[in-house]
Amino acid sequence: MSKQSFYTGRRDPRFVTVRRGGTLEDSQHRLLAAWAADCAEHVLEHFTARHPGDTRPQRAIAQARAWSRGEISMTEARQAAYAAHEAARATTGAAQEAARAAGHAVATAHMADHELGAAVYAIRAVRAASPPDQREQAGRLECQWQREQLPEAIRELVLSDEEKRNKKLWSLFTC
Repeated sequence: MSKQSFYTGRRDPRFVTVRRGGTLEDSQHRLLAAWAADCAEHVLEHFTARHPGDTRPQRAIAQARAWSRGEISMTEARQAAYAAHEAARATTGAAQEAARAAGHAVATAHMADHELGAAVYAIRAVRAASPPDQREQAGRLECQWQREQLPEAIRELVLSDEEKRNKKLWSLFTC
């Protein structure tokens, strides 16, 4: 028999699934993971250009998509997150930020509120890859791109989460 945990009030209930005492529907959770994968995939080139033989972040994005389609378990997704974060620790700059985005994308399967981790590290990746005088504009453009990709079913949820956590996340969602 598996151990089941329930919402205890420490997390935003909008990102806790209904079956655990929150308000997040499974369909929304899967959309969050798919959108997070889109955000991470959009900047993956910053990692693959520097580490063409290391497929851990790419695999993490694929696993996030597989989880969003119900093809793999949350445990399998979590293992891919660990691997992507290991890849991030082995590099620096835009490559590191892109690998972190991939790790957070697939970690969304485990904790839905990791969706903003994928988005914020994608913004950090494009900023790190840009010349210093173009970083803010590059970040704003990435943020706008991400918002254009949001499915309507989760749009308000993600935008309100960005507003709520923007200061904590380096104010990168001011686009």
